[in-house]
Order: sequence, then structure tokens, then C-alpha cells
Amino acid sequence: MARISQSDMPQPQVLRPRFRRGARALDNESLDLLAHVLDDWFRIPGTGIRFGLDGIIGLVPGIGDVITGIASCVIVLAGWIRGIPYVALLRMLANLAMDVLIGSIPLLGDAFDIAWKANRRNYALLTRHLAEPRKHTWRDWIFLSLLMLTLALLLLAPVLVLLWMVEWLRHHFAR
Repeated sequence: MARISQSDMPQPQVLRPRFRRGARALDNESLDLLAHVLDDWFRIPGTGIRFGLDGIIGLVPGIGDVITGIASCVIVLAGWIRGIPYVALLRMLANLAMDVLIGSIPLLGDAFDIAWKANRRNYALLTRHLAEPRKHTWRDWIFLSLLMLTLALLLLAPVLVLLWMVEWLRHHFAR
């Protein structure tokens, strides 16, 4: 009886599925459409001012900006799945956080949403970092540095106020 070697054995052929459910959900075309719908789908006639569902849904007090913020997370998630650098992801998250936090201020926040266009910014960051992998610009680093400095100051402010109050109380009751 002749033995058949492993290399002589036919290898199974692995076929890729024809349709992958949700495969197009995170491609550039879909993400561009999402950014367009959220940030500049409508135009005020006679002006160059454009706004999207982010500006409209954001008018609902309390929950409007949270809902559009959740929808905006799709672009950030796509960036993470597609492997863009962490500095770009942090910048995208900062754009989104500013959009949600400032956007939650009644009326003023809605005007900010219309002007800031966080989804357009995030889509531009995504496509730039996919076109030029691992290439950070000085603007990325300055933005992140200013963001970290602002967060540090926000965290330091209550500590300084507490220290001032303790010193004031110590000075006031030491007499």
C-alpha cells in the first residue's frame, strides 16, 4: 500500500462570503454620508449657512445632543476599527466631546453645533490618517497639548479653591 504524503493531498478551498452583513457601514462613502447628514444636510436659503440633524435634534433639551453624540461615535469607532493612530482618535474624541458638551447649552450650543461641525472634522481626520498612516501634524500635537493643559487646569482648580478655603479658615479662626 502506497502512502500519500501531506503535500500530495488536495487542500480545501476557502471561499469568502459574497455578502458580509454591514461591510459597507464603515466604508468612506457611508461615513461621508453620515457626516453630511449630521452636519450640513440642509442650507438656509440665501446664505451659505449649512446645518444637519445635529443642529436640529440638538434643540431637544437634555437628550438631543446625547443622541447625536452617540450617532457621531460611529465615525470614531470606524477610525479605531480601521487602525488610525491613537493621537488622531483622541483628537476625534475631543472634537466629539466639545460638540456634545458645548452643544448642550441652550441656543448658544446649537449655534456652536452648526459652526463647529465635529463630524466633518472627524471624517477629515479619518481620511487624512488613512491616506498618510502614522503621520501626525504639528496641529494634532498642539491641539492635544492644549486639551491636556485645559483638563489639568480644570482638575487643579477645585484643589486650589479647597487649599485657599483651608488657609482662609485657618487664618480666620487662628486669631
